[in-house]
Amino acid sequence: MKSRALLVLLAMSLLLVVLAACGNAEGSGDEASSSNTEESTSGEGNSESESETTEVLVDGSSTVFPIMEAVAEEYQKENPDARVNIGTSGSGGGFEKFAAGETHISNASRPIKEEEKQALEDAGIEYTEFEIALDGLSIVVNQENDWVDQLTVEELNKMWSADGGVTTWADVREGWPEEEIEFYSPGADSGTFDYFSEVVLGEEGQIRQDASLSEDDNVLVQGVTGSKNAISYFGYAYYAENKDSLKAVPIVNDSGEAVTPDQETVQSGDYNPFSRPLFVYVKNEAVENNESVYNFAKYALENAGEMAEAVGYVAKPDSAYEDALKKLDEIAGK
Repeated sequence: MKSRALLVLLAMSLLLVVLAACGNAEGSGDEASSSNTEESTSGEGNSESESETTEVLVDGSSTVFPIMEAVAEEYQKENPDARVNIGTSGSGGGFEKFAAGETHISNASRPIKEEEKQALEDAGIEYTEFEIALDGLSIVVNQENDWVDQLTVEELNKMWSADGGVTTWADVREGWPEEEIEFYSPGADSGTFDYFSEVVLGEEGQIRQDASLSEDDNVLVQGVTGSKNAISYFGYAYYAENKDSLKAVPIVNDSGEAVTPDQETVQSGDYNPFSRPLFVYVKNEAVENNESVYNFAKYALENAGEMAEAVGYVAKPDSAYEDALKKLDEIAGK
């Protein structure tokens, strides 16, 4: 009896072992299947990432930024897969990145300088300049400033020059208050800084040391809106966006007329010497070999006039944009 019972016990044990082995095998199959699914999903994700449109890299002038930002927003609405990255390092900072091969397009509120041309030549980078809009560099004071009715370039020179000897408004013109002036200026990498310095201070002139500098025009706006005695200068679009808290100072032009910046006076050139063109510089090789850059550049030139006016600047004639598009197609070999 004992032998028989032992045989039964051994048989049952063997059966349990077989069943357990089968269960483990099935479990192993499930785990393998799950792992393969994850790998497949991961592979699909990588494939989608690789198929994304190449990012278009833009940097440079904070003055040109509102135009290109508006262009980029509309472009990406129409092209959901597109990616456009726009920085604001200032015109000079933008050209440095352009020459270093870090960007495809460089925004500028002044023409490229000789040393910047040389840096691009040394780097073997060919480029094309496009004028995309006009701007009226605006001299602004606080809305509560009720004494500054106009300024001459000579007065601006006296105010902003390092050796001008101006501390209070009374130092600028007799009868103005003896209140200390607060100066806010774009930073030295800004094309607006370069343009203002050239027109107001001249080649040898130096800006006053106590001016607060910032590459961000919004910081300058905040500085002037926060003080009745502040003064600054920046692109017309930033003034237009903040008309309720800023006052644009009429500037005496070369005809002796005090002129306020607006679309008409900038377009006609009556607002001189502060009417100026705005630029984008496009890397030729990128336009020729990168369809994403070409498509965005084309869209920008097609819509720059409309977008410029939408954000407060002045469009160039339609014929200017048509000529620019032809030039772009020539570069791209279209």
